[in-house]
Amino acid sequence: MPTHTDTAPFTAAWEQWHAAHERQRANPHGFLAVSHLHWLTSSAVRLAGAPGRWSVEGDSVRILLTAGESLQRDGQELNPEDGTTIGFGPIEERGGIDLTAGSSVIEVAKRGGRYIVRPRNPANGLLRNYRGTPTYAPDPGFAVAGAFVPFHAPRPTTVGAVVEGVQHVYEAPGEIRFELAGRKLTLTAFNGHAPGSLSVLFTDRTSGRTTYAANRSLSVVPAADGSVQLDFNRAVNLPCAYTDLATCPLPPAENRLPVAVEAGEKIPYEREDQQ
Repeated sequence: MPTHTDTAPFTAAWEQWHAAHERQRANPHGFLAVSHLHWLTSSAVRLAGAPGRWSVEGDSVRILLTAGESLQRDGQELNPEDGTTIGFGPIEERGGIDLTAGSSVIEVAKRGGRYIVRPRNPANGLLRNYRGTPTYAPDPGFAVAGAFVPFHAPRPTTVGAVVEGVQHVYEAPGEIRFELAGRKLTLTAFNGHAPGSLSVLFTDRTSGRTTYAANRSLSVVPAADGSVQLDFNRAVNLPCAYTDLATCPLPPAENRLPVAVEAGEKIPYEREDQQ
């Protein structure tokens, strides 16, 4: 790939960005702190890492707390009388709420139409032993110009997940067209988390070799005229690259790039046995 003569400013900006991303990833209650993944049913059961007995009734989560069990939301105790049943819901797809039990955050969310509970414990071994994510050296040749082309109407797009039997439905407002390695390429884009941003899930010829096999993600912000900068140096791993307790989506079929994107984050140290 061609590179610029003076790459120092580009490299410095990338290093600052990636250091911030690593700090966010190592948050005491981030996904590296997830200790369990529980799929709720209509049967009330106790869950490892969370107080109470949990079940689903209709489209709501019910929790039976007994004497001595503490669960809080936004600092408010939910079991003030030493024995109560509380409910939450309905929760929208890919939405969730956070509860607190001691030093842990208890994530209650909906994925693939089902309710899940994921305790996030700052003492979790995956977080405690995290030593950063390996990356390719930043290369300006993998920061390319492109154009966002909106669809006539947003398209609901169904994709699979790393968890068998789970499907995600995302709204795709359009596609991004660009050139890389001398080829004209297109990526379907989903709405991003931040207003005005787009999220692109993709694989490429490095997937399963030097980068995580299932997916990588890239955030893009189109300008008013639709122009975009696709900086693949900022392609990052999703939670499923680190833990089996994630429900990450897979890229749509058209986002399997026929080129090697030797930029961005590589297979985590935690998954080196999968290379």
